Amino acid sequence: MADWAEKCEGDGVEVTRNQTTKHREIAVASLTANPAQYTTVLVANESMVPLINENLIRSLDDLVAKHGQNLNKSQLITIDGKIMAIAFMANAQHLFVRKDLLEKVNLDTPKTYEEVLAAAKAIQEAGLVKYPFAMLTKPDWNLGQEFVNMYLGSGGQFFEPGTAEATVNNEAGIKALNMLNSLMAYSSPDFLTYDTGSVVPMWQAGNLAIAQFWGNSAAQVIDDKGASEEVVSNTVFASAPTVGGGAIPASTLWWDGFTIAKNISDEDAEATFVAMVNGISEGMVKENNEKAVWLSDAYVPNSVAAGVAATIAGGAEPYPMLPYMGLLHQAFDAELPDFLQGNESAEKTLADVESAYTSAAKQQGFLK
Repeated sequence: MADWAEKCEGDGVEVTRNQTTKHREIAVASLTANPAQYTTVLVANESMVPLINENLIRSLDDLVAKHGQNLNKSQLITIDGKIMAIAFMANAQHLFVRKDLLEKVNLDTPKTYEEVLAAAKAIQEAGLVKYPFAMLTKPDWNLGQEFVNMYLGSGGQFFEPGTAEATVNNEAGIKALNMLNSLMAYSSPDFLTYDTGSVVPMWQAGNLAIAQFWGNSAAQVIDDKGASEEVVSNTVFASAPTVGGGAIPASTLWWDGFTIAKNISDEDAEATFVAMVNGISEGMVKENNEKAVWLSDAYVPNSVAAGVAATIAGGAEPYPMLPYMGLLHQAFDAELPDFLQGNESAEKTLADVESAYTSAAKQQGFLK
């Protein structure tokens, strides 16, 4: 996408990029500067909220009217009636499964987390894989997201309706934590180091049988650069499982998109918008069809998208775009490791989550 945006260089327009894993950490500070350090920042459901809260990105209505004729309505992310971002791809966490290993223990692709546990146990006891399961449990944003997924799948709601009061110390929260803990019994003792950068190579190396991670990693795990033919030919992408008898997948739906900084000139904003629209153009999508689930009429769904598509079809909920959800997510990140390491009960952990969130929400003015 950045390569295609760079095709708009010339006539005084220069396109530079900073593709960094630290983008969440630097976005607010870089756009707070005047002029902003970057003219556009790529965001997702949750990561756009801080930029909205700090009034750091501009409405795109005029730019869409002038240069967005080829955008679909579904790509226009609207907040309070104003277009604030342009979405270009869909994403969700879902199951990655080794069908050959499941066949060796006479099991089908799991549809529930209870079936995941049974499959992991059978594969481990058969001596096929020492630690058959993985999910993204590094104690940063990743671990918090795994709880968010499991909690929604367990039927939980994060806040008292119409308020910023957190409500996670309940039956759904306890069920979600207990399921995460049960799954870790089939994961390596190093599970608190697991993020996408570590789990993808483990899958490619054939060291996992079942994993739950991001759909936009699907193409990478089955390319011919890191995985053997045995792994590539036997990897299946399936919906995120349900949990505890729930009706929807224990996952969340996401979009990735671009925003335009507020603290820049209108001329720079327009040039940036034109470049980014070119970056997500039909030509780019056709050239990179299998790299993502693109939100474009030019996109042709394929096997790589099967897990995301199935998770969407199953009714998974979008990640909550609430101004205070980020504070609750941070509390999950900080407090959940104590439970997973066996240092405290589920109830104590969830009470600590609510306490940490309440303190932060009061400081930010969301609670009195």
